[in-house]
Parts: sequence; C-alpha cells; structure tokens
Amino acid sequence: MSDADGAWVSLFSGGKDSAWALYRALERGLNVERLVTVHPTGDSYMYHVPATELAGLAAESIGIPLLEVEPEDFGADTATDSSVQGDDELEPLEAALRELDAELPGGIAGVTAGAVESEYQTSRIEAMCERLDCDLFAPLWREDPRELADAMLAAGFEIRIIRVAAYGLEESWLGRTIDADALAELEELNREYGVHVLGEGGEFETLVVDGPHMDRRIDLAYETEWDGTRGTLRVTDARLE
Repeated sequence: MSDADGAWVSLFSGGKDSAWALYRALERGLNVERLVTVHPTGDSYMYHVPATELAGLAAESIGIPLLEVEPEDFGADTATDSSVQGDDELEPLEAALRELDAELPGGIAGVTAGAVESEYQTSRIEAMCERLDCDLFAPLWREDPRELADAMLAAGFEIRIIRVAAYGLEESWLGRTIDADALAELEELNREYGVHVLGEGGEFETLVVDGPHMDRRIDLAYETEWDGTRGTLRVTDARLE
C-alpha cells in the first residue's frame, strides 16, 4: 500500500509523548505530512483524552495539516471490556488512515506513536500498521522515563500539566510547567506512591505549549476543576502568541 517515498502520519494529541515522537521523526528527516488526532468521548483505553481540541492550535503552530477523527466516528458500541473497547476505538482511526493512504501520493510509509510502556496501546498500533503495510516509529518505547523527560526539556519543550489523577498529585500541579524541580518532585512521588515520572499510567496528562518544532507558543487561560482527588484544567481561552 505504500512505498519508501510515501508520507508519514503522526498520531498526535498535543501531549508530550506524541509531540516528542513527532519531533524525533522530523529530526530524523521523515516526511511527516499529516497529524491525526482522535477525539474520544469520555475515558478511553487507547487515547489521550483531555484538551485534544487544542491539537488544532498546536498543528497550526507546527505547520503540518491535521486530520481530526470525531466522536461520532466511534459508533454506538459501549463495551466495557478494555480489549473490546480498545479494538472498537481503533476502527475509526484505521479507517481514517486507509483513506489517507489512498489520498497521499505514494501512500502512507509509516506512523509515529508516543507509547512509552503500554503494551496494550503498542500491540494494537503495531497490528494496525501491519494491516496497513506501513512502518511504525515509536522512539519513546521502553526508554528510561527520566532520561526521556530530561531530553524533552533539553530540546526546549514547554510542557504543562492539564490533568492529574493520582495519590500525591494535588490541585497545585494543575497548570504547572514540568521543569527540573517538578521532575525531582515526581521522582520522589514515584518512590513514595508509585507515580510514573511521565504519567504513563494515566497519573497525569500534558499539553506541549512550545517547542523547537513549533513556530508560535500556545498561550492558555484556564480555570481548575478539582474534586478532592483528581482534577482537570478547563481552558477558557487559547491562542498562538
């Protein structure tokens, strides 16, 4: 379905992991011609959920066209079994990629993904890429979390925390920029409570508001929503500076 001169597609949420996979792909010289964002409804076994609506702003800053897969593309299946739901959630993404494969000159050569440790996500994305007959570029896969975080900061990523859902992460973490001090605190929370330094288990979610792959920084205005144990940023305004 694809050839060596085909296009690369980046699975993109606006969060740090997918943004890092995209950045590394561009660094490597891969021909990334589309970003693809899935907007899941409610909690998701497969996708980064909060603030995916800001992916369009990030894509504008990055300068790569964005394809958005909307909630209605998921159909009405409400299966609660994670394996079944994950497969169902993948169907509209795969359908969108098949359309892109037919549309792009040379087809899809490969897909980038920001998976770090999730066998659940990675095995499904790998199987999808096999069906699409394209390569998978997953530069974060099984890398050391602290080394990855340090590399992101060294590259110039500005990463904001937009959701927290773990014991030890208080409301004060909402909106916080991840820097060396924050990483040191996250390592302490990892030792004390098992919080993953990169939030890989859903402990926290992020938005990259600036980086070397972006022409303009995303400026956010927001309020925090906190229920006593977990919370989310409610973005009231977002614009490119």
